[in-house]
Amino acid sequence: MSRTDESLLEKQPCFPDLRGQVALITGGGTGIGRGVALRLAAEGMKVAICGRRPEKLAETVKLVEERGGEILARPADVGQPEDVAAVIETVVSRFGPIDALVHSAMLMNFSPFEQHTLDLWEASFATGCRAAYMLAEHAVPGMRERGRGNIIFVTSVLATRSGKGGLAYHAVKGAQEAMTRHMAVTWAADGIRVNALAPGLILTWREITSASLANQHIPLGRAGTPAEMAAVVAFLLSQQSSYITGQVIHADGGTSVQLAPPSIRL
Repeated sequence: MSRTDESLLEKQPCFPDLRGQVALITGGGTGIGRGVALRLAAEGMKVAICGRRPEKLAETVKLVEERGGEILARPADVGQPEDVAAVIETVVSRFGPIDALVHSAMLMNFSPFEQHTLDLWEASFATGCRAAYMLAEHAVPGMRERGRGNIIFVTSVLATRSGKGGLAYHAVKGAQEAMTRHMAVTWAADGIRVNALAPGLILTWREITSASLANQHIPLGRAGTPAEMAAVVAFLLSQQSSYITGQVIHADGGTSVQLAPPSIRL
């Protein structure tokens, strides 16, 4: 993919039914969360982001506003109940009821098992799973009243595949996918769809062009980008995906479907 194509993914709206809807994105200061914010703003949605680092949130706000989008940011630790409640209150008072919830925030720690601690385990589940529960708890009543809504959890190929490090990360992503299926069945009759996006290796364009990456294990031969993940999110939020719920959509360049890396002939 060329840099020009990447720019189109960020800026070219495809789903007019999203215009005017309200989206809350956790982890919106960096990575996939930032990519989702840029794309949904381009679709004409009113975008709210939260995250732990105010300076990163400000960068996302600047990028969205430069493109003419509507956005608000609130620093928060979504693993804490009081922060979740405050974020929801801020969004609803500024933009109105939440139509789309995208939970992308997560602690990225891939240390070996011997270096894991109980604090890391609990903090990972607080950010990934407790936050998912609390965010849904606050957002779903308004969705049920209006008879529509969307929730997307950003999980990982590591929910069902494994590496040598990051036990807590693997466990959280697996739990999020279980939550996706349960919530989808629970709220389907209320017009609420719940899906998960499972990315593979995702890097920003700066990282891709400045680093020498060994991508021989990826069938498409390269890492993905936040804008490519955001394109999947936009589709899942739109009416073009109206019959999709409870699903985990893998966007991983083919990584999860292979038995061995492309360099190995079986």
